[in-house]
Amino acid sequence: MSQGKTIVVTGASDGIGAAAARRLHQDGHRVVIVGRSPRKTAAVAAEIGTDHYLADFTRLDDVRELAAALDAAYPHIDVLANNAGGVFGDRSKTVDGFERTFQINHLAPFLLTQLLMDTLVASRAAVIQTSTLNGGLVRELDLDDLDHEHDYGAIRAYNAAKLENVLFAKELDRRYHGQGISAAAFHPGNVATNFGSQSTSRLMKFLATNRVARSVLLTTPEKGADTLTWLAMGRPGVDWESGGFYEKRRPGKRLNPLALDKDLARRLWDRSEELLA
Repeated sequence: MSQGKTIVVTGASDGIGAAAARRLHQDGHRVVIVGRSPRKTAAVAAEIGTDHYLADFTRLDDVRELAAALDAAYPHIDVLANNAGGVFGDRSKTVDGFERTFQINHLAPFLLTQLLMDTLVASRAAVIQTSTLNGGLVRELDLDDLDHEHDYGAIRAYNAAKLENVLFAKELDRRYHGQGISAAAFHPGNVATNFGSQSTSRLMKFLATNRVARSVLLTTPEKGADTLTWLAMGRPGVDWESGGFYEKRRPGKRLNPLALDKDLARRLWDRSEELLA
């Protein structure tokens, strides 16, 4: 196991991001945490004694400022863990004009990775995406309606974004593995966090707020972060294969067939660049 990596973790003010940051720091790595909440992010950073940055992924200007700050402060980044995400309620747009679930879960981390690409390539970095079971339970991904203007549902939009995370990891591997980048996506399990508290889904709100259900049906943030920390600390090509999807430190066996569609991955990448342009 390599020690002393520089690891950037987004969504690290709570949940599995915070748990991963603690574990990675304990194991001797230089962890840089990114969060939206000033209070929570500063508290986690103070607890483990590490650097932190604030960024609200509903604002792409925040992502651009974050990338510039990281580039200036860290000429070498070994791991970028794109862990920030969320499932929400009624459909709403960000200040940038995109549907909130799509922007926070896919477009913002896509932009952050793009802006850091020179540093990531020079560092031969690993880029890790936090996804879901099966990589998103959807049957179709409409690249002309990634904002879900015609078929919005909170869970539908979230599942589509999690599929996009896997497609992004696979296409990142295809485009940049030859330049030294490794990429993977993983499913953390059903974790007891505040993740679904803003959702209008009855199931998500129930799991986010009912203590008995959380204790029986959900795993802890520490267990949910295990595969993330394993990927971050591991050696691509030795401990895990670039372009893969992982669950409990093993290749996921129930991956959504759409996640294996190479043409869809390519077109999603191109469409994401068009939207950001």
